[in-house]
Amino acid sequence: MERFLRAIRVASGILDGSVPESRPFRDKMTSYGYARVSTLDQDLTIQRAALKAAGCGVVRAEKASGSRRDGRTELQVLLDFVQPGDTLVVTRIDRLARSMKDLQDIVHELKGRGVALRATEQPVDTGTAAGKAFLDMLGVFAEFETNLRRERQLEGIALAKTRGVYKGRKPSIDVAEVRRLRDEERLGPAAIARRLGIGRTSVYRALGAAMVAGRV
Repeated sequence: MERFLRAIRVASGILDGSVPESRPFRDKMTSYGYARVSTLDQDLTIQRAALKAAGCGVVRAEKASGSRRDGRTELQVLLDFVQPGDTLVVTRIDRLARSMKDLQDIVHELKGRGVALRATEQPVDTGTAAGKAFLDMLGVFAEFETNLRRERQLEGIALAKTRGVYKGRKPSIDVAEVRRLRDEERLGPAAIARRLGIGRTSVYRALGAAMVAGRV
């Protein structure tokens, strides 16, 4: 994170002396992009491109659920860094939050710091009354959609169980591939995690599962 903050300050002219570090960014408004997808197999390319096209010199992205704010480290990096006069840009509001409470908390935090929120695909701009009203409306619908999807999912699971065809969620980690990378390519847990786009904890868990099954 320190390297990221230093890079931003250099890009903004702070460390080379062209912009005093004590001076807020109000005179030099900067747009920062935030991209998010919910699962590891989803792609961030389209969101990144849209945010770059919207003038975001820096785009932070992550693969994490939007139903909770906990654990979304890239979002927190941006929230910790933005300065008065900056703008946080997303493609759609549901990329920022799917809970009305989380959305309101984030917007309130940004407003308190003099930071605007804008969406590229929706008429959302907290710098205007109309944009703020539209944001509130979108937040309500995003939360409603999430709750409705969850209800339908639970109903589908319940129906599948009554029919005896429910098999549960498919494993998201290929244990055999994890083991192959370790045994054949001699990769360590960190390298395997990078190769498969998963966390090191998942690698350890997969290897542990293989050991329990007697395959290691």
